[in-house]
Amino acid sequence: MTGTAPVLIGCSHGTDDPEGRAVIRAILDGVRAVRPDLDVREAFVDVQQPEVADVVTEVVMPDGGGAREAVVVPLLLSAGFHVNVDIADAVADRGPGTGRAAAGAPLGPDDRLVEIAAERLTEAGVRADDAVVVAAAGSSRPEAARDVEHVVAGLRAIHPGPVSVGFGAMATPSVTDAVAAARESAPRVVVIAFLLAPGYFYDRVQEAGADVVTQPLGPDPRLVQIVLDRYAEATRQLGGSPRHR
Repeated sequence: MTGTAPVLIGCSHGTDDPEGRAVIRAILDGVRAVRPDLDVREAFVDVQQPEVADVVTEVVMPDGGGAREAVVVPLLLSAGFHVNVDIADAVADRGPGTGRAAAGAPLGPDDRLVEIAAERLTEAGVRADDAVVVAAAGSSRPEAARDVEHVVAGLRAIHPGPVSVGFGAMATPSVTDAVAAARESAPRVVVIAFLLAPGYFYDRVQEAGADVVTQPLGPDPRLVQIVLDRYAEATRQLGGSPRHR
């Protein structure tokens, strides 16, 4: 394993939406284009195959030998159950004779996500007096909501109208309730789809009653760089953390 860069496993939620799948694939293709020296693989925590634990196992304890190290980069915008449980379990030590694995941080919070979100608003024709609702997927974990608040704060700094947040599931207020509340204070409501790609949650956001819904964040070259930054951070962690036997 010495001298070989860890395999980068980009792990997304998974979706049945063909366009959503294409967006995730485009982000990882962008990583491959910037870093052709890396072995980049795709994995999922739900809906699609292969599961992230299976991909990690394939790398760190392959049937034919030649175990390697792996870094899982969550293609998720915030921390939550999938990051703290599914991916954390997937990189657990598999014992002597196997390669090591580590998990990177999710893509957010990151100021570049705020930049992309702001651009999506501009592309959607946001007006100064519009109310903006940041629509996030949602999680039962409080840290996920805190990560989304980073985006809300960033947009409040640049948008003169009110900016609030709504969630697709597992947290309150819902996107629908947030849109209804925002309509009381502004002539129009614009929802920023704080989602990586089209899919189930994006469809629900479009049904929430807003006047305008932006496109999701991906694909975007800045997402590629965030993935590579998370990979580099986790690789340093992997190199400085000896295996516990």
